Amino acid sequence: MSRCWMAPPPVSWQVGAAHPNPGRLLLPRVPSRVLDPTSLVCPLRAGGHSGGIWQWQGGRALQGRQSTSILHACSILLRGLKCIQELTWLPFSPQLTPSSFLRIGQLSNVDLNEDIHELETEVPRQRPNEIPHNEKLLSLKYESLDYDNSENQLFLEEERRINHAAFRTVEIKRWVICAMIGILTGLVACFIDIVVENLAGLKYRVVKDNIDKFTAKGGLSFSLLLWATLNASVVMVGSLIVAFIETLVIKVCGVILSVVGGLAVGKEGPMIHSGSVIAAGISQGRSTSLKRDFKIFEYFRRDTEKRDFVSAGAAAGVSAAFGAPVGGVLFSLEEGASFWNQFLTWRIFFASMISTFTLNSVLSVYHGNAWDLSSPGLINFGRFDSEKMGYTIQEIPIFIFMGVVGGILGALFNALNYWLTMFRIRYIHRPCLQVVEAMLVAAVTATVGFVMIYCSRDCQPIQGSSVAYPLQLFCADGEYNSMATAFFNTPEKSVVNLFHDPPGSYNPMTLGMFTLMYFFLACWTYGLTVSAGVFIPSLLIGAAWGRLFGISLSYLTKGSIWADPGKYALMGAAAQLGGIVRMTLSLTVIMMEATGNVTYGFPIMLVLMTAKIVGDYFVEGLYDMHIQLQSVPFLHWEAPVTSHSLTAREVMSTPVTCLRRIERVGTVVDILSDTSSNHNGFPVVESNPDTTQVAGLRGLILRSQLIVLLKHKVGDAAWRLGCVCCPCLRPLAGCLAQLAEGPCHLPQLTQGMGAAFWWWGYPSTILHPTGLTSPE
Repeated sequence: MSRCWMAPPPVSWQVGAAHPNPGRLLLPRVPSRVLDPTSLVCPLRAGGHSGGIWQWQGGRALQGRQSTSILHACSILLRGLKCIQELTWLPFSPQLTPSSFLRIGQLSNVDLNEDIHELETEVPRQRPNEIPHNEKLLSLKYESLDYDNSENQLFLEEERRINHAAFRTVEIKRWVICAMIGILTGLVACFIDIVVENLAGLKYRVVKDNIDKFTAKGGLSFSLLLWATLNASVVMVGSLIVAFIETLVIKVCGVILSVVGGLAVGKEGPMIHSGSVIAAGISQGRSTSLKRDFKIFEYFRRDTEKRDFVSAGAAAGVSAAFGAPVGGVLFSLEEGASFWNQFLTWRIFFASMISTFTLNSVLSVYHGNAWDLSSPGLINFGRFDSEKMGYTIQEIPIFIFMGVVGGILGALFNALNYWLTMFRIRYIHRPCLQVVEAMLVAAVTATVGFVMIYCSRDCQPIQGSSVAYPLQLFCADGEYNSMATAFFNTPEKSVVNLFHDPPGSYNPMTLGMFTLMYFFLACWTYGLTVSAGVFIPSLLIGAAWGRLFGISLSYLTKGSIWADPGKYALMGAAAQLGGIVRMTLSLTVIMMEATGNVTYGFPIMLVLMTAKIVGDYFVEGLYDMHIQLQSVPFLHWEAPVTSHSLTAREVMSTPVTCLRRIERVGTVVDILSDTSSNHNGFPVVESNPDTTQVAGLRGLILRSQLIVLLKHKVGDAAWRLGCVCCPCLRPLAGCLAQLAEGPCHLPQLTQGMGAAFWWWGYPSTILHPTGLTSPE
């Protein structure tokens, strides 16, 4: 819904308004503006037109916070008013303008939480050409979707032409698109899994044969060099294509090469992004990367439709990764979607089921079991038999304790990764350096794995073992090195081995050393310029220390039947993953579906909740932390609890950038080209020659609509002649094309331009005393 606020007495600063419908999707860089203090104020669109900047007129340009909550920023502003007389202002100059400040480093919106005191004592000084990265700044490069349909006359005219039969056809097409999303996401997952299995198998066979060959001849240094070189070479290719190209195909190839290269990564995480990309492309019936328009699904080229289909794509990606369709739906609800309704739930669940069924069918045929359908996801944790691996009421406190451990280790992981990411942002920001770092991590990972295998003397009998590539090394004939089952394998298979290998398969020292080394390797790896996920590395770390915990408990209880190491490996995996990513609802269901055991639902839920509570006490989750580090505008679900006393008048500002009913083309071009006012919507007002009177609000028009009108050179006359229809304007409406060449193709910049048929004539308004936390 769009809003306007009635203005209070004049103020000299301006702050944009917050998104009234909070959610998990990224919010835009574009601020809403307000009108003159004596007129109506602040048209605010739900979803796509949020955020804002703060500007002291005649003074220094500052930016307001737009990520976690604009309401919190408002409270900081109010405290700043008390010391406004003490501030030392830096006057504007031609060398430093609001627009140039916005362009520096492509960052905006400074969080004033810790900067109020600095502003009180700041003196004018020469500004550098660049400002260092600050995670409290918000980037200008992000755009949000326009989540509301602009109900202008053109839109209403098109809707009137659609009858009941046409609406039924549209609904059928929605289900068809969801099916296509599920099928294509499942096929992409199949391709990734098959290629990774073959390439990783080839690499491990070559390295294993080489190690076996040179162990007797004393040439293990050559084996180490070969392993490290293979890893670094494969990762180099994957990092190169990710650092310089960003498409779905490149992402798929990147995750394949990252996993084959032996990095501490998983191929499940990127499936969420891949599914979303597939949904965004299929639902629009065109490909921006291939520059192809297939002339289908044109009705769905609206941001509201695209938003829902992307949510379905994210759920389909989770479903394909873990074989958890219900978990995929809950993941989309918990982490991906800003808007939700009953019909959307059905369509997302349908896409998730189609995705896992497609993957299951293709992989079953590939593995020679066409009618078995035993591969529902990229990773299959295997079934946990409740009769053999049940739990008792006495173990509930033990599981809660494991959740505490997982929360602490997860907080440590996130804190270390935070400082590592800050180092990368400041010193490893060039693509060539990012590729070199990825190669270095791959070589170090191979070296650490080789040294750990070499130093380990944990030998286990090969007979009855499920190890795919057993390394004998210095073990006796018929035995293999158990450390190799963790390092010399894909992470997914290592997790399954830790879950289901019989007691006695691992020495406690082996598990302890592996947990320590892999913890730091995974922390170093996350954030590299490669396609990778954190799900599987987190599960592997947790499974290792969880199994170690189970073995220790078994020693303490002298072999009690409820001290099974595999069961505690599962709880440790859930605790570690929950402590890092801080997911609860969806992760509980994903773990239940992946293990095929509902019995463990309650202890898994307890472990995840405990890990989240403990982890949140120290540091925020990994995803939220990286959103902040990447300067991505983000708005949380809830407003700060202390913001209930704030009203609309306290975040209003002046002057507003507005358009008259009949505006010159040159004026419109200048407004859209002005980088200091990145508005996404403009109020349309009635011209009033008497400046003492309030200008009347007539409607709201979006930046995307203005760009489309300018590109097509459309005016009211074209509408009256029937030369323009909504479908012919829609293809450009979603892409927000730049106006670099716009003025060159507008021959008459002084010509009047009317947009009466395109603006939204009925935006909602609220009064200035309205509380910011009041419901819509």
